[in-house]
Amino acid sequence: MSEAMTMRERFRAVTHFEPTDRPFMYPQWIFPSTGERWHDEGRPADVSLNRYFGFDRIEMVPVSYHILPAFGEKTVAEDAETRTVVDESGAQKKIWKNLDIGMPHWEEFGLRTRDDWPMFKGRLNPDSPARFPDWFDDFVRCVKDRDYPLGISGGSYYGWIRNWVGMENLALLYYDDPGLVHEITDHIGDVVVSLAGKILDRIDDLDFAWFWEDMAMKTASLISPKLWREFLMPNYKRVTKLFREAGIDVMFVDCDGNTDELVPLWLESGVNGIMPVEVAAGCDVVKYRETYGKDLLLMGGIDKRALRHGKKEVEDEVVPKATALFASGSWIPFVDHAVPNDVPLENFQHYLDLVRDIHAATK
Repeated sequence: MSEAMTMRERFRAVTHFEPTDRPFMYPQWIFPSTGERWHDEGRPADVSLNRYFGFDRIEMVPVSYHILPAFGEKTVAEDAETRTVVDESGAQKKIWKNLDIGMPHWEEFGLRTRDDWPMFKGRLNPDSPARFPDWFDDFVRCVKDRDYPLGISGGSYYGWIRNWVGMENLALLYYDDPGLVHEITDHIGDVVVSLAGKILDRIDDLDFAWFWEDMAMKTASLISPKLWREFLMPNYKRVTKLFREAGIDVMFVDCDGNTDELVPLWLESGVNGIMPVEVAAGCDVVKYRETYGKDLLLMGGIDKRALRHGKKEVEDEVVPKATALFASGSWIPFVDHAVPNDVPLENFQHYLDLVRDIHAATK
């Protein structure tokens, strides 16, 4: 392949197991302190991460699916090590100041009882004027001749509710008040279908859909397949059906943790891509390809922990995976979450050079 592809052509090709001029390089997440370290190690502070590393552009339609109006964020307590805040969902949580990225300690949640749901539901009105930016008409005009992939949100049918009520509380609600969970989940589906319909009426050539869940821990899913089928699958199916009827056949879900038992459920529900394939949770990106073949699109699976050592350790992690995955026809390279601050700039660049060289050798 001699001619360079546009970013959009490259994304469409790689997600349909077709040849590409080079890998599609999804912009990598990093810790804030990682960026500071890399500046000290030579990355210019006035050059964006994407431009410096040569990442491809990929965008989402700028429509809000979340709580509107959001609860006013405010700090309710602070000491030398922590800050306690009420966030945009009405939850109160303690945040450790010395952590770039990490789980806060949740103290109470915005959606505490069934009586709170009508108030919450009122903030999930798909017809709220602020869901679409005032400049949306300009956006629609700008994307008509785009050279990069553009996607649409498919929502979240566990993760958002978990954030609103708490993980333990949600686990109990599936049994103590299943009717409430069904009502909340179905309303999220209603919001997504309504907003997606308005978007698809204006933009009829979207390239992908994106779901978010974070519904797994280190060893397994946070809910059983039985509960998944009852509470999540119906809305996944109606949303993915809407997207496929609109010509969108690439649908990724972002889920940390061990997703082994979830992947078949997403595939059955119409989602056909998974990221970031977290190695520390036991996920094996090459095994996923061997198991699911071309039914499952893969992004990620490079162990961030391997990048903190020497170049040999980087090569031991990257070379076998990239060689196998590029040979199978489709893979989007990505470290399996945000790159922590113990990864030197030189090692991260070596990882990028390796995947580009390996792809070139397999063409």
